[in-house]
Amino acid sequence: MSLGNRKITVLGAGIAGLAVATALARQGADVVVLERADAIREVGAGLQISPNGVAVLRALGLVEALAARSGRARAVVLRDFRHGNRVLRLDLERQAKDYFFVHRADLVDILARAARAAGVQIRLLHEVTRLDFDGARPALITAQGARASSDIVIGADGLHSVVRAALNGAVAPGFTGQVAWRAVIPARGHVPAEAHIHMGPHRHLVHYPLRGGELINIVAVEEREAWVEEGWNRPGDPDRMRAVFADFGGEVPRLLEQVHSVNLWGLFRHPVAERWYRGSAAILGDAAHPTLPFMAQGANMALEDAWVLAAALTRHPEPEAAFASYQTERRPRTQRIVEMASRNARNYHLSFPPLRVAAQTALRIGGMMAPGAALRRFDWLYDYDATLRYPAAS
Repeated sequence: MSLGNRKITVLGAGIAGLAVATALARQGADVVVLERADAIREVGAGLQISPNGVAVLRALGLVEALAARSGRARAVVLRDFRHGNRVLRLDLERQAKDYFFVHRADLVDILARAARAAGVQIRLLHEVTRLDFDGARPALITAQGARASSDIVIGADGLHSVVRAALNGAVAPGFTGQVAWRAVIPARGHVPAEAHIHMGPHRHLVHYPLRGGELINIVAVEEREAWVEEGWNRPGDPDRMRAVFADFGGEVPRLLEQVHSVNLWGLFRHPVAERWYRGSAAILGDAAHPTLPFMAQGANMALEDAWVLAAALTRHPEPEAAFASYQTERRPRTQRIVEMASRNARNYHLSFPPLRVAAQTALRIGGMMAPGAALRRFDWLYDYDATLRYPAAS
């Protein structure tokens, strides 16, 4: 079913918002994206786009653009913190996993270009502070007090989503006891197209190349007792970061020596939203299911959501029926991913030495005895193709 003549307003020009806007506009909808910032920009950081996310980008015709501005991943390697010894290697090439390391800003730019090419209007400096359901159509109230209505409103407005709050009320997140350091440094020499996860007591550090090996993305997580601020852009102290990970060996010291600027943010656990829609308003991405970064699935879930939501709107004449179908398809899967991300943090941070040695020994033996078994455990995650499970109506 064509979406022609339907006015759709998307809040947020991030990955979820731009992807769903593009998919809807290509089905004939009149789509406007409202972004509160003065420009479409992303903090310099890396993303891992796994096969389930790649499937959506392929359906949108954007895989070639992704490949041109990123690097195809060969492996994910787990390492012990002390000397960097390898514990387990997940061979992505051997098992034909279509996996990319991409700079977040590059992916957002690819999606923004695609959205504009599809006819999407992107309006900056538009901050929506409230959603009103009193009328026949949801009304958007801006920070300046202006009021506008739309046939359909889609909240892709992130962690502090106005639309999520309107649907579910305010729910305070809980601090996980972890904070994360994030930095991007220039690469020196050849960098293998691999993600390395150095696992230590109460801490772990991940690094992988970006832009074909020009840069290296670093995310380092440590446990702390208290934290008061949730956000991505708090400046951190590179010397403090080096001190926290001073006992990590292998290539970690060399990488941390090159960090001159770092961001620090507290990791908070948010529940998956109970209610994803009401009438002709719905949420997706971080607005629906914020996740910890320990499965590298935030961007991939946003892409999946965008496809399924847009496809549902082409298959159901009434938005509420479309959104009900969308939530039924998406909520159980995203709940499982969010829960697994929480468990992964604990597995990376084993602090009791005998337990850590036993766990790593089991991984090593398993990797030698059945090299592909560890990665096959994630077939349910990576082999999910939203475009096949939920095709758009023709």
